[in-house]
Amino acid sequence: MVILNQTDVTPASFILNGIPGLENMHMWISFPFCSMYVVAMVGNCGLLYLICYEDSLHRSMYYFLAMLSLTDLVMCSSTIPKALCIFWFHFKEISFEECLVQMFFIHTFTGMESGVLMLMALDRYVAICYPLRYSTILTNPVIAKVGLATFLRAVLLIMPLIFFTKRLPYCKGNIIHHTYCDQLSVAKLSCGNIKANVIYGLMAALLIGGFDILCITVSYTMILRAVINLSSADARQKAFSTCTAHICAIVFSYSPAFFCFFFNRFGSHAIPPSCHIIVANIYLLLPPTMNPIVYGVKTKQIRDCVIKIFSGSKNIKSHSI
Repeated sequence: MVILNQTDVTPASFILNGIPGLENMHMWISFPFCSMYVVAMVGNCGLLYLICYEDSLHRSMYYFLAMLSLTDLVMCSSTIPKALCIFWFHFKEISFEECLVQMFFIHTFTGMESGVLMLMALDRYVAICYPLRYSTILTNPVIAKVGLATFLRAVLLIMPLIFFTKRLPYCKGNIIHHTYCDQLSVAKLSCGNIKANVIYGLMAALLIGGFDILCITVSYTMILRAVINLSSADARQKAFSTCTAHICAIVFSYSPAFFCFFFNRFGSHAIPPSCHIIVANIYLLLPPTMNPIVYGVKTKQIRDCVIKIFSGSKNIKSHSI
């Protein structure tokens, strides 16, 4: 019987093959990917700048928005630069260790994204249902603690998944038909038993996404009850308007996430792999791209800060002339 040592079963590198079946269109696909990535970087960095330097935005709602922007920046930067290298320069090779690191960042910060959206729903619940106690409940230490707890939850739940993937023997080649190191795509190259990966991956998704969706649903149920009981139509409209941007962020984040989740487990034979990979990339690109736009358009305080900055720069320029 032949015994394989560690070097026989652990590849030095993987080949990320991009989008199978659409290799001739990689250059064209790269343009919307690159455009969305640039918008995501500029928009989220702009939001972070505003929240950091504008005193009027030093409130819990905007601190959570800053967490969301940081999460979005890391999430899309973990995948899109490598995907663009594949599309433009055919740099497809990624080392085994780099693949695991990329996998860790992708899954950790998608979990972090879900957690921050849940915290923002709780923030809206406290703001609408307990407006007089809002500033005393969501103090800066509380915000820091719940933010850290959300990050640690994602890290602690994802680390075993990375370990399960690392210990697998790989003898089915090293070509990954994807633009990044997705956990299941990598595990399928193994000739070992990947049942632990599949079961734990499902458990982690339910513990993070399932719990967060439950909290968001309960929060908005309570918010809806509180808003309906308001006597003034203007007050009801104002309360609903404060939640509009957050509801849009939830839709942008969870819609492609649900598609990817159900495709990986139930629909792999019904939907072309190219469609799945495109949606998987959109899942990591759409929230970072749209969240700054939605919050910039729907949030009056952010709009006012942007107008103040641009009007101030114009005044300075005209004064200097």
